[in-house]
Amino acid sequence: MTSPLWITQLSLNPGSRDVIRDLGDTVRLHQRVMTLFPSGLGQQARHDAGVLFRIEETRSGVAVLVQSVLEPTAGALPDTYGTVRSKALTPLIDALVPGRRVRYRIIANATRKLGVNTTAGKPKEVVPLHGADADAWWQRQAESSGLVLHTLESVSLDQASGTRRDRNRVVHARTRFDGLATISDATALTTRLRAGIGRGKSYGCGLLTLAPA
Repeated sequence: MTSPLWITQLSLNPGSRDVIRDLGDTVRLHQRVMTLFPSGLGQQARHDAGVLFRIEETRSGVAVLVQSVLEPTAGALPDTYGTVRSKALTPLIDALVPGRRVRYRIIANATRKLGVNTTAGKPKEVVPLHGADADAWWQRQAESSGLVLHTLESVSLDQASGTRRDRNRVVHARTRFDGLATISDATALTTRLRAGIGRGKSYGCGLLTLAPA
């Protein structure tokens, strides 16, 4: 039996020093998100908990939207960090049928791998895409995810960056894609919703959200 999905909105307190530090370092933010789930999940904790997340601007301020296969708990968050609201995505998943129109949003790390004979960089180097190239990347991803796009609006965002425990820097280009689409393949769409799309999933990229159009 397929495990249920949960969606959680973590509304952040802008006056919290922890929040300010986490928003400035994507590695710290990832670590903070993982405190919503049991410790001891192992080396692939994010993968095993099915965690995808992104920073979201809302009418009431900045929030972190988190999707997971485990129900989160807020007990490990600092008292002044923010408020947590979670709900099961079962009704939404059940409503994903071919022919249904939906609104979509995803913040993604659009990239391509250079060929062995490239002159644009190192062979097999992964490079970020921007503008029309990023739009074309998302159109391909959407098609393989069971979506037929009708509209596409894209915005280039600041890079997600942070410092890992080994002191190496992490940097991921981010583009937000919004628009309208029709579901063509519900099975493929559900699979991609669960797995996330593109690179940088540990750093706030790849979470696709849908709403009835």
